[in-house]
Order: sequence, then C-alpha cells, then structure tokens
Amino acid sequence: MSATSIGVVPRLSRLAGTVRVPGDKSISHRYAMLAAIADGVSRLDGYAPGADCAATLACLERLGARVERATTTAVGSADRAVTIEGCGLRGFRAPAAPLDAANSGTSMRLLAGLLAAHPFTTVIAGDESLSRRPMRRIIDPLTRMGAGFDAIDDRPPLTIRGGDLRGITFSPDVPSAQVKSAVLFAGLHASGHTTVVEPTPTRDHTERALHAFGVRLNVTQRSITVAGGQRLHGIDAVIPGDFSSAVFWLVLAAGTPDADVLITDVGLNPSRIGALDVLRRAGARIDVAHAADESAGEPFGSLRVRFDNPRPFEVVPSEVPSMIDEIPALAALAAMQPGVSMTVRGASELRVKESDRIARLAEGFRALGARVVEYPDGFTIEGGPLPGGNPDAAGDHRLAMAFAIAGTRAVGRVAIAGAGAVAVSYPGFFDELERLARS
Repeated sequence: MSATSIGVVPRLSRLAGTVRVPGDKSISHRYAMLAAIADGVSRLDGYAPGADCAATLACLERLGARVERATTTAVGSADRAVTIEGCGLRGFRAPAAPLDAANSGTSMRLLAGLLAAHPFTTVIAGDESLSRRPMRRIIDPLTRMGAGFDAIDDRPPLTIRGGDLRGITFSPDVPSAQVKSAVLFAGLHASGHTTVVEPTPTRDHTERALHAFGVRLNVTQRSITVAGGQRLHGIDAVIPGDFSSAVFWLVLAAGTPDADVLITDVGLNPSRIGALDVLRRAGARIDVAHAADESAGEPFGSLRVRFDNPRPFEVVPSEVPSMIDEIPALAALAAMQPGVSMTVRGASELRVKESDRIARLAEGFRALGARVVEYPDGFTIEGGPLPGGNPDAAGDHRLAMAFAIAGTRAVGRVAIAGAGAVAVSYPGFFDELERLARS
C-alpha cells in the first residue's frame, strides 16, 4: 500500500481475538543508535519494521556501523532481528552525502545529538513533511554545548558542524523526550557532566537504554545527569511490542460492543502507559499482566481489554507529555459510540508532529461526520454513530489508523486517502484490521 493509496475500512459486527503488535518504535531508534556507538556487537530482536526505524538504520550504515537484518521465529522477536557492530564512542565516519531521515523526526533529532560530537560536517535531510518540523529545540542546547548548525528558519535540512563538546545543564521549555535524548546523547561525548532538568517527566526509554548499554546515570525526580566519556558495550535485547500501536486495538475493543481482545508481548513502561488510565475513565475494562522478566530494562506483558460502559472523558494538560502519540487513537473512541466525547487541552505539541495533528484530525473526523471543536492547544470531539465519509490522513500514520478505527463503527462506507502512511510505524495495520473483522 503506497502513501497515497485509499484504505477502505471494514465494518465490525463483533470483535474477539489475540493481537501482537510490531516492536516499539521509540525503543528501536534508541537501541540502534546506542548500539552504533557501542564497543562490540548488539543483537536487537523485535526491531520495529516501519519506515522510520528503517531510516535510522540506513543513516547509521552511512556513518560506518555494520548492520545486518534478518527474520526470525524466536519467541518475542516479532519476526525481525537486527545485528549492529558498533563504531565505539566518537567512531562515526563522515558520510559521503547527506543523510536521509525520511519522515522520522526521532531519527533527525537524536542523531543530531550524536553527530554534534564528531569532528566533521554532516547534513541531515528528510521528506517534505519532516522539512516543515521545527528543530530549534535541539539546535539551542547543542549549540551551547559547542556544535554549529545551519538551518533555514530552524527547519531541515540541518547542517551540523561537530566538535569538542562541553557539558551543560539544560531545561527544555516544552517537555520532550526527543530533546532530552538528543542532549543526553551529546553529553556522552562531552567534557564534564550534562544534566537535563525536566519541567514535566517524559517517557524514560533513553534512560533505560543508556543503563542497558552500561552507562551510569544520576536520575532524580526532575533531572538526569550523565558524565561524558563513558564507553558503551553491545547488548542482546528483545524489543517489546509498541504500546502506541497497541492503543489502536485497545480503543477498537473499548468502542465495539461485546469486544474482548488480548494484546501480547507489549511494552508496559510506566512512563509510557498513561493512556490506560484514560481508557479506564472512558469506560473500558483493562487487565494488565506483566511478564516475569524485563528485556534490557523495559517491562512488557499482556493487555486484555473488554467493552463495558463507554462514557465522556478528558485528557488534562499534565497527562499530555506521557501520551502525546496516543491522542489520535483516543479521539477515535469518542467518535465510535453515542454519548461519548473527548476533550484534550495542553496539547499544542500536536501541531508540530508529522502533520498539524489538531487541524488535520479535526478535518478528518468532520469528514466522517463527527462534531469537533478545535482549540489552539487541543480539541473536543464527539460522534457515534458516524455517517461515514472520505477523510484524508494528510500523510500522517497515526491519523490514518485513528480514522480507520473510528470507521469500523460507521453506518456508511469509509475510505481513507493516504492510508499507506501507516507504513511509517505499522506496515501490517490494515491486514490485521481485516483479520479481526473476519474473526
């Protein structure tokens, strides 16, 4: 399915079964990058299959890391394994041409933190969508540390002039796990100590990944400090299923009468699963079963979700940083059943994602017949049952999946323009939806 293709959504009359989602995208990016600067070889089972994480691997190869890709039938592997032979600290070589981050803001921002410490000039570019996304949030702290940047209007492509870095103490204006990660990655190569002070805690995948690769951190309730010059060692790890992908199936079950769905081997990092509390407030019955072991510091297990009593719900500003990627999926729930609504505020960060997710989400759900009120920092949505229609995903993978989930309860036909964007994070999404519709 191409990025411009039309996705016709099946209507579900019942829903029961077991789902296993692809490997976690956020964890995959971080493990691959740290493996590339580690000493030795890392094997990452369950590496995310989407285009974003493929872009990270391609960039790392251009920088000198050896990457092997394979399929596997090992339990917990999600049928994908990546082996990376690292270059060691400051071991990247200058690429012969600009790096292509494609649609991946995570690739661009986190790689910038690593490249800021290498003594050569690198250009990182991306597709049309990524070229509209602001990069000032990483440019400012990395410049303070000693790197140089050129970027028109603070947007990609980025030209990075690496050099000797010095540790800083930095507090982002807006909570961002990507900004935190870029600064800490740079701090690994800097003199002295680098500290990130968070105004609001964000997902802690980077801290867990650094620890797994042998880096010592000082973590408090509000700050993370890393000492420069620490060597990393290769690891063997199983990457758990992507919680942000799992939320779409959680929402589907929460909005489909008599549904009962089990999601296995999914990541259950406490800093990532705030959406579970919201779904329970919205009336879903959710049972969590943690696995006995963790993989490289990341907890995982299974989630069972059942339809119960859908009701109106809110996402308050303090919750947004922990579930910024799950908000489009949660919006679908408000469009599936009569009498249900969702309000979110404090989510202006959605406007600088792969698309302006507030504006494009409002347009798409209105095209399906939902009622949407748009705010500068959020929206209110209600619907159920939707008449149907032809929403445009605007090249955004999460919007394509959100419209599809809501569309399963529509009265009329739903066809999503740009449905192929799901390949960014979940290439098999529509196949899985069809399978569930036939179950």
